[in-house]
Amino acid sequence: MRGWMNAVTSYIDAVELGDVMRAGAVGRVSASEHPGFAVGDHVYGAFGVQEHALSDGAGVIKIDPALAPLPTYLGALGLTGMTAYFGLFDTGKLQAGDTVVVSGAAGAVGSVAGQIAKIKGCRVIGIAGGAEKCEWIVEELGFDAAIDYKTQDVRRMLREYAPGGVDVYFDNVGGEILDAVLTRLARGARVVICGAVSQYNTTEGVHGPRNYLSLLVARASMTGMVVFDYAARFGEAAAEIAGWMGEGLLISREHVVDGGVSGFPDALLKLFAGENIGKLVLRVGADG
Repeated sequence: MRGWMNAVTSYIDAVELGDVMRAGAVGRVSASEHPGFAVGDHVYGAFGVQEHALSDGAGVIKIDPALAPLPTYLGALGLTGMTAYFGLFDTGKLQAGDTVVVSGAAGAVGSVAGQIAKIKGCRVIGIAGGAEKCEWIVEELGFDAAIDYKTQDVRRMLREYAPGGVDVYFDNVGGEILDAVLTRLARGARVVICGAVSQYNTTEGVHGPRNYLSLLVARASMTGMVVFDYAARFGEAAAEIAGWMGEGLLISREHVVDGGVSGFPDALLKLFAGENIGKLVLRVGADG
């Protein structure tokens, strides 16, 4: 969302001033002339940050609140889970036995990515900010280790936790943490560029990777991924993630903020202050 506010070339058009902020949302059908949707149906779609949306049904998916709470369809069963799934398997070429490092590990995508890597037999190290987040990803999500970037030296801790190097780095933050992990790559490592939250608000230019020559030394790759490229396969990923959740192997945590549409700016800023654990969701109506 933060990137969509900048009038620069990107993978999708910017949101213009005065437009409804682009966002995935879940809601309940209040009126319908569409044969595929009845009043009372719960649905997911790109409805934006607004209390009411009008749709022709394109891209709208029915969801069942009896199977999972509505916010979960924005978390592990939504774009969050899709990003983690395809980022690991398609971009990261995940293999059993890999050592995987995830930054932003207590956030929406990072927490799911780390759990999927564990399910697939990997050693997983999460990088997060603060003792509470680090404890959560280890004690509840099953990460093998956590590094608190606020109080610990990331490079030194990676030497301890990943002595053989990092096979897959799932990067959500960029900046200095990306630089630190690049120094610890194993041969043939894959770096997945999912996001760079540390750089979105910079006014002095993006801090690019200073240690990119490590890619050459390790014969490694660094590849960006955009989840919308996999839209045709979302059903495949959702079915597998739902199965893992049903077996108790994967937890989806949503940080729900009440505040309505007017609360959107404050809710968005929580991301950059690191105030959320799991998927940050804004409730704009009473349902769900």
